[in-house]
Amino acid sequence: MIFTNDKAIYVQMANRLCDEILSGVYQGDERIPSVREYAVMLQVNTNTAVKAYELLAREEIIYNKRGLGYFVSQGAKEEILKARKAEFMEQKLPELFRSMRLLGIDITEVVEAWQGSQTGEAGE
Repeated sequence: MIFTNDKAIYVQMANRLCDEILSGVYQGDERIPSVREYAVMLQVNTNTAVKAYELLAREEIIYNKRGLGYFVSQGAKEEILKARKAEFMEQKLPELFRSMRLLGIDITEVVEAWQGSQTGEAGE
């Protein structure tokens, strides 16, 4: 994983784990890699991985079974989707609209590009 400077590494790790839950790598009540395993996998300090897991546990995306490890909470996928949709609508979409206005991009152009991306024609 390549980390960026825009967010703390533990937040980026938590986001990656959320991406894996969204994509179906991990299902509800399924065990996820241990903190150490995930730290080794992503080549980060174990303390950083601990912070990522603690963040996700506070958000009730994962839970700890003492002695067994961390597991994905039931409904985690839906909670992640809900949070990410809200973030998109509140933060990214307004910025997108601002850029569209500045560049003179009409919504019909966006719709055409979206439809083309759905059929694999965008950029061809």
